[in-house]
Amino acid sequence: MTSTAGRARQAARNDESILAAAREVFLEDSRAPIAAVAERAGVGISALYRRYAGKEDLLRTLCHDGLRLFIAEAESAQRHPDDWTAFETFIRGVVDADVHSLTVHLAGTFTPTEEMRADAVRANELALVLFERVQPMLRRGAVFADITMLLEMSAAVRVPDPERTRQLRVRYVDVLLDGLRTGAELPGPAPTVQELSWRWSQ
Repeated sequence: MTSTAGRARQAARNDESILAAAREVFLEDSRAPIAAVAERAGVGISALYRRYAGKEDLLRTLCHDGLRLFIAEAESAQRHPDDWTAFETFIRGVVDADVHSLTVHLAGTFTPTEEMRADAVRANELALVLFERVQPMLRRGAVFADITMLLEMSAAVRVPDPERTRQLRVRYVDVLLDGLRTGAELPGPAPTVQELSWRWSQ
């Protein structure tokens, strides 16, 4: 019994190490081979293949985990009774979880599952509710698609030190949120669905 429990704990630790390493490796280079993930994680390539059928399976898992984090942040934020606090909490939570870094880097590198597609619909619905709650407080011309661009801009802030990355993102999320809330009508046409989704068809 103890031996079985010990193996299970070791397997869980290996899985955590593999996913953390995969995130680092593929953020640096989405074309990196899966062997680079095993090396970064400090596990044998066979240990990696016991958990993931291949690189595409690993990429899919990383992005699906990010999607689940997005949903969790949106569901948690919905519980705030104040509309702006709910929206701001959601934006800051998603940025802090670094969900969109992987989305931008890995889009189009794997085939989503039906479960992922369903979760993507759920994530979109939750975020839309939060946006609609604050839309009367936003600058004229602000649309739901602007939120995706705001999150992607925040994810683009990255320096070698993770803590400095976090601090800088907090700084610029403030700028972006203030810019969304205060000022004249937003200039130019809003992003289209095609512009937001083009990378997934590459």
